[in-house]
Amino acid sequence: MSVSLEPLAMLAPMILSHPLALFGGANATIAAMKIATFNVNGVNGRLPVLLRWLKETSPDVVCLQELKSETFPQSAVRAAGYEAIWSGQKSWNGVAILARGKGMIETRRALPGDEDDLHRRYIEAAVDGLLIGCLYLPNGNPFRSEKFDFKLRWFERLIAHGAELLASGAPIVLAGDYNVMPTELDVYKPERWVNDALFRIEVRAAFSRLVAQGWTDALRTLHPAERIYTFWDYFRNAYARDAGLRIDHLLLSPSVAARLKAAGVDRAVRGWEKASDHAPVWIEVAEGAAGRPKRTSRLSSGRRLGIKNP
Repeated sequence: MSVSLEPLAMLAPMILSHPLALFGGANATIAAMKIATFNVNGVNGRLPVLLRWLKETSPDVVCLQELKSETFPQSAVRAAGYEAIWSGQKSWNGVAILARGKGMIETRRALPGDEDDLHRRYIEAAVDGLLIGCLYLPNGNPFRSEKFDFKLRWFERLIAHGAELLASGAPIVLAGDYNVMPTELDVYKPERWVNDALFRIEVRAAFSRLVAQGWTDALRTLHPAERIYTFWDYFRNAYARDAGLRIDHLLLSPSVAARLKAAGVDRAVRGWEKASDHAPVWIEVAEGAAGRPKRTSRLSSGRRLGIKNP
């Protein structure tokens, strides 16, 4: 079982009404940290891939999507040095947050705005001075279906929650599989995706509205003109042809964006045996004051598992 929700969920209103309550007060600092998001496409079946990646890259915080299970390999993850909170669902969906050597308090499970939504697509926690939201936005295909309508409704709820989070003043990272290619640079052949739910104009407009609230798209900010993908289909030799999509994103609140120093994709992981069709995406943030955003100079991390500098 995962961590009991009820007592921790009671802290969520406190975060919103007293935004620095869990983040060290007005003089809080953001710790230096590496934060990643990874759609594992089945956490139990692809556990060896997850554990190998954790060992080789040592992220401090990890957001996982598509657990596809009501159970979670807690013992194996703990042996790798990580504590975890998760919300699982049989055969599909499911999200988790992993933290290495850091205190973690779960603050929310499920996106607000629809009590009838039973999908396990959102989980949120305070981790070492940051509020981390892990999300798995609906795919929405086919276009002109109830699935597409549900995706748009879910997006509206995310936009509303995002605005509330930003208003709290807390340092925040919203990370996960957004199932959105924001621009033509984020898809290998945009003309083929015009009526796909991941690239429909309505979905891209919703993502733009979310970002316009004051979020920073970390990967695109540090790699503004580079064609970078985070997903390659299993079919038609997509990975070898680099026929990919950028659908996994980390959005940063202003105080976190001010400390952003590196971002990349561990592309090579997609080529491992029995890998997910997604690759991990990560950021590095420098230590600094949480309450006084100050934009740092644009830096690049160099070549990391297949990502080049812009």
